[in-house]
Amino acid sequence: MVFPCGSEIGLELHRALKDIRFITLYGASSAEDHGKWVYQNYIGGVPYIDAPDFIDVLNRHLEENSIDFIFPALDSAIAMLSRNREKLRAELLTAPDETVQICRSKSKTYARLAGCPFLPAIYTDPAEITEYPVIIKPAESQGSQGFAILKTAEQLQYELSSRTAEQVICEYLPGEEYTIDCFTDRTGALRFASCRTRSRVKNGISVNSSLVPPSEEVLQIARAINEKMAFRGVWFFQLKRDRKGACRLLECATRVAGTMCVERAAGVNLALLTVFDALEMPLDFPEPIGGVTVDRALGNLFRLEICYDEVYLDFDDTVIVHDRVNFAALEFVYQCVERGIPVTLLTRHETDIIADLKARRILPELFDRIICLPRSERKIDHVAPSENALFIDDSFAERKSMRDAFGITVLGVDAIEALLDKRQ
Repeated sequence: MVFPCGSEIGLELHRALKDIRFITLYGASSAEDHGKWVYQNYIGGVPYIDAPDFIDVLNRHLEENSIDFIFPALDSAIAMLSRNREKLRAELLTAPDETVQICRSKSKTYARLAGCPFLPAIYTDPAEITEYPVIIKPAESQGSQGFAILKTAEQLQYELSSRTAEQVICEYLPGEEYTIDCFTDRTGALRFASCRTRSRVKNGISVNSSLVPPSEEVLQIARAINEKMAFRGVWFFQLKRDRKGACRLLECATRVAGTMCVERAAGVNLALLTVFDALEMPLDFPEPIGGVTVDRALGNLFRLEICYDEVYLDFDDTVIVHDRVNFAALEFVYQCVERGIPVTLLTRHETDIIADLKARRILPELFDRIICLPRSERKIDHVAPSENALFIDDSFAERKSMRDAFGITVLGVDAIEALLDKRQ
């Protein structure tokens, strides 16, 4: 079970584990969010983590669905679940509780690592500050919540007076920022450390990131942190360069990072390896493929309130667009095949349609029927659609003709993405 499954971490865990043949993946959430759109096995309405019945309700779901492991997917949830791990009816996939609680707090993290040369300058008294700007951030936060760059002592005093939670004040780090994704096995050995850039960041989330070879400085920091705290499975820390170019620690976290997809694309699935480690299986860490960059943006998933029991699909400029296969159209056809919905290829294709399908490596057997018409004939004269048929064609005139003749649902090629069900 991934909880909460709609966070950026929960969505990456879905992508990392959904296709693993021996894993049955469940997603659970307290708030109705994007997890409902991607997890086929979705459990909604779980009480919030501060509710008195949270553990009891969660345990009921764990038992009813025979869940073996919980992958926590939000910092606050990790801290709460970790404190109660002895009460949980499934194993929690994260570090020991002491490490979880230390990493949840930046001030506790800095205290545990006191004396390490890679810590930034930290100020407990504003009077100690001799150079601005400085950074202020909550000791406990997620993403970039509460983070601010302060250019004057007056701004700092204002922020301190207006904030009630514990704050951390440290030196401003103007240089490049990195995330180091790590893995520590059940014996405490650091088995993997991979460095990636945070080239573009939105709301504390890296949306453009590239793998870069970790320097010896970075590897030494990874080893030092692993020696100071007891990790298990996947974890990460973030660094930023100071004015002189030296790496300084921002924070550590005992979880998957949302942009760990970069390592997965390079051939190292850290989430899956965490499951293997929990099962005490042998671990193998391949050398990551170099030159991997990811760029992330908002995507669309749809629910159309339509029911259809058969589909009529155009070929030219629908299945083939700009002389290339429209992958979304073929994905939709395969979705119909899986659901037992017949698909008729209805086209005025001028050459041999069977030969042209085969030339594109599209099996003619994908379609229940193939109707190829001369240019002079109307499509409406060759079909007898059911009341709940769906007609997809790039031509507005064809769609209007079909709707006027039979009153069925019609869509353009641009709407095919709205028909795809991505839940797995």
